[in-house]
Amino acid sequence: MSQIHSRQALISVSDKFGLLPLARGLVRHGVRILSTGGTSRILHGDGIDVVEVSAYTGFPEMLDGRVKTLHPRIHAGLLAKRDTPDHVAEMAREEIGYIDFVIVNLYPFQQTVARADCSLEEAIENIDIGGPAMLRAAAKNHAHVTVLSDPADYPALIEELDSSAGNIGARTRLTLARKAFAHIAKYDAAISDYLGGILGDRSPSEFPDRLNLCLLKRQELRYGENPHQRAALYTDQYPARGQVGGYRQLQGKELSFNNIVDADTAWACAQSFTRPACVIVKHANPCGVAQEDRLAIAYRNAYATDPTSAFGGIIAFNREVDGETARAIISNQFVEVIASSSFHPEAREVLSAKGGIRLLEIPGIPEQNILDMKRVGGGLLVQTADRMETEASDLRRVTQKAPSQAQLEDLLFAWRVAKFVKSNAIVFASDNRTLAIGAGQMSRIDSVRIAAMKAREAGLDLAGCVAASDAFFPFRDGLDAIADAGAVAVIQPGGSVRDSEVIAAANERGIGMVLAGTRHFRH
Repeated sequence: MSQIHSRQALISVSDKFGLLPLARGLVRHGVRILSTGGTSRILHGDGIDVVEVSAYTGFPEMLDGRVKTLHPRIHAGLLAKRDTPDHVAEMAREEIGYIDFVIVNLYPFQQTVARADCSLEEAIENIDIGGPAMLRAAAKNHAHVTVLSDPADYPALIEELDSSAGNIGARTRLTLARKAFAHIAKYDAAISDYLGGILGDRSPSEFPDRLNLCLLKRQELRYGENPHQRAALYTDQYPARGQVGGYRQLQGKELSFNNIVDADTAWACAQSFTRPACVIVKHANPCGVAQEDRLAIAYRNAYATDPTSAFGGIIAFNREVDGETARAIISNQFVEVIASSSFHPEAREVLSAKGGIRLLEIPGIPEQNILDMKRVGGGLLVQTADRMETEASDLRRVTQKAPSQAQLEDLLFAWRVAKFVKSNAIVFASDNRTLAIGAGQMSRIDSVRIAAMKAREAGLDLAGCVAASDAFFPFRDGLDAIADAGAVAVIQPGGSVRDSEVIAAANERGIGMVLAGTRHFRH
């Protein structure tokens, strides 16, 4: 073999971002470059001296490039311990040089299978073999080898080489090794998830036998639900667009754990409406919801539902926040967070006077998460997301009295709100606005009573309104309480063994009732 070079780097990347500055920096510090295929051609084209891996190993690439770096000259160079005499002697006897830097990123498997037209054969061809092997070997031997799996780390590496006489510190090598192992784990998990979802007909299974979650830490939070708990926000590697996890904070203090939880509920509820809508949430429950042609009016109507609970709440809109709406908020209440897809410059100026308000811009056409997950002791509950949308044609009238067209619209409005209220949920509504909400009680009749009490405290009259119940009435007492409060039409899923008793009670009280056919429990 030719003379062994003192320092070598192996570069084989599918993502070419930042490649040339990195290679130039390594060469400037006397590092010889080994490379493969397309990476080698790009480096050659920039005038950088490169040794092809096939020339270095003395073995040609095989099987359409499937075998090129899986060779003892590569892996011995990566795994040899420089401070172990037996290793040093073997490397000298076989005339194998050490490889000090490994710069590898992997075939774009995740991006490939994310395409709707991706075939199984194409997915299989995008499973990298040599890349993970090199990353793993280099990361294992990080005491002697520097491994880079992320182009974002290239500038810092060159900066450290420049400031440390061409050396890389042990802490940096360990940090990069940890990142490489995490990168491989995410990559393997993506392959496992994809193949785990392939059945005999190659259709994806909703619930594979083994579920691998790949979450990226976006930020550490000041604390969790309570000050004595620590917390952080993790987001999906490929998150759904237009969701809270992709927010951009325009102003205000750092978000808290509870801010994010409440903003998620408020945002999801607001996006369920087509007309300009406002949702105010407090402690994970909507306390006021309204839709109107003008956003400022929608806000005022939502706020009027429960001004006491709205204090310090989270507000979400499904339209750009304008100056009129911003002024209405500032003049009415103290607010923690306002979330919208965008904020008009006038609104930004108005809200900047209250610098503590957190403004969250959530761009993109909203896409719902496919799965909903809840942590339990020793496990994880996974279910499909509640995407059920109910239209007027889905409703079944079961009483002698039929709701009017206006009442049907209000019933559907109340039903959409109830979907986001903790069960047991009762929502009173009229004219596309909530009048009272009862949430999270152990009995449904208690939710009715609490909602009626809140309406009285807010000075709102429930006479002639409609009501929604997120699940069926187990007894007629809940229906009677709704009638006593003033509602004249009710929407509920039905399905109780006492449905006939409840329907008879509605007829007795002169109330119109429709069944949605499905419930919306929210725990």
